[in-house]
Amino acid sequence: MSIWTSLEPASTTVDPGSTAVVRLRVRNTSDVVDEYRFVPVGDIAPYTTVEPPTIRLYPGTTGTVQLTIAPPRSPDATAGPNPYAVQIVSTEHPEATTVPEGNVTITPFTEVRAELVPPTVKGRFRGRPRLAVDNLGNTRMTASVTGNDNGGQLSYEMRPANIQIEPGRAAFVRATLKPRQIIWLGSKQQRPYRLSVRRSGATPLDVDGVYVQRNLLPRWLAGFAALLLALGAAAVALWLSYSPHVTSLAQAMPQAAVSTITSPTTAPTPVPSPPTTAPTPPPTTAAAAPATTPPSGGDGGGSGGSGGGGGSKPSPKPPADTAATAVKLLAAQSPGRHICYRAYVVGIGWQDPVCDGTMAGTTGQNRPIDSLDIAVSGVNGTAANAFLQDTGWNSKWHASVDGIDLYIGGTVDPLPMMGFAINVGNGSVCQNTIVHGGSWQGLGCDKPGSYIFGGTLDNSLWLEAVQFTV
Repeated sequence: MSIWTSLEPASTTVDPGSTAVVRLRVRNTSDVVDEYRFVPVGDIAPYTTVEPPTIRLYPGTTGTVQLTIAPPRSPDATAGPNPYAVQIVSTEHPEATTVPEGNVTITPFTEVRAELVPPTVKGRFRGRPRLAVDNLGNTRMTASVTGNDNGGQLSYEMRPANIQIEPGRAAFVRATLKPRQIIWLGSKQQRPYRLSVRRSGATPLDVDGVYVQRNLLPRWLAGFAALLLALGAAAVALWLSYSPHVTSLAQAMPQAAVSTITSPTTAPTPVPSPPTTAPTPPPTTAAAAPATTPPSGGDGGGSGGSGGGGGSKPSPKPPADTAATAVKLLAAQSPGRHICYRAYVVGIGWQDPVCDGTMAGTTGQNRPIDSLDIAVSGVNGTAANAFLQDTGWNSKWHASVDGIDLYIGGTVDPLPMMGFAINVGNGSVCQNTIVHGGSWQGLGCDKPGSYIFGGTLDNSLWLEAVQFTV
């Protein structure tokens, strides 16, 4: 193929979200009429269009096509020099192609988003929110995270305090808030605070949250102590008011009687001492009915109620539904293979258990799953392991038999769960998951004797929803 080409200009610069135009001139130096087709190639090809896509040239004539380069304002448009090329395919000689090359420089831009998960935390001695920081720019971001509030009522600890985030990625900062003064009695107090993402040469990005500080001692305890003090004061006042008045009735004895008493002729009879052995206890009656313990938090502590306790006693709080209670009920109604599960979600806590392919967790709320509770029936038990942020896999697998709860992850100073591995004793187990910023990843099942992995090993993409079947 005989052809002459020229890019004008050979190098150009473009801002993400904008466009740059380059002209490509083509001359047919052969002696036959030919038609040429233009195909963008390289990393910039998705952002490059050619107009018109084909031209027809007579021998010795020149044609021009226009290349429009339009990188999006997203992390995919990598900042810096980016080579590009256009493949020219001849109709007369398709086996011979020409690829003129150029260079386009994409300018950098920064865009950061931060979110508190959850925005409100509660506690007596500390609160543990998480700050999710997303780098939506096209360059690596380095930042530090600090905290402050009006009046300096809280102290702050960040782990980590400095972060580096690649374009299109996210990082979690675990914050620990500690009040400088403890509320012993009284009502809870709301303490607004602010976490700031600080970058060199840029305005800090502030995220506001609320720490609800609870009192250490319950409010009813102060009322109960005041009641006891009032009863004690009333008892002392009654004792002082009704103390007995003693009057002596003794009279002077005649002298003769005195001499008779002071000169005895016989020794006085000794008074017998009290017995030293304890008296025999009365016969025992039938065993009393077991006393019920009132639930904590009742009015008056159970000793200051009006009417002498004539009302009925409150019923004890029913136990929480777990995956094991759900799978036992389901197996009783429909014998066979079943799996039930529930998720501990940040900002929500333990959800109600679901079974056999129903979703546990949340979608579109940016709430990580910290822990899973799983129970099975008819599959000869199950075993699982969790992959946690900044920690990786647990040191050992956790296993349980049919009908017993299996917990993976944690809810005490928890870490977001990135992924998990699971299997069952007989047959197969299938899973489907949603991770941060994505959709359902697709159903996957293990082979008997093996296991199936769900979620991701990416430290910045946490698990948000799961489904299981057996």
